[in-house]
Amino acid sequence: MEEPVIAAKQPIAVDVVSGKNYFWCACGKSAAQPFCDGAHKGSSFTPVAYKAEADRKVFFCACKKTSKSPMCDGTHNKL
Repeated sequence: MEEPVIAAKQPIAVDVVSGKNYFWCACGKSAAQPFCDGAHKGSSFTPVAYKAEADRKVFFCACKKTSKSPMCDGTHNKL
């Protein structure tokens, strides 16, 4: 099984817009972190869809090890 690339060891804060869809990079190779840019092509990874329920700041996982993808769960603190 392929392992994702750790893009960063801290979450990435994003101000999301209610009703908008976002596609989180699961492979860690995207140059547009935390979002997918298609860099996963040819791998077993696929982006994870996230639909914002409200205008607010959320914290997307950048270590790619979260158990609550695409949101950070603090796993980066154990790496």
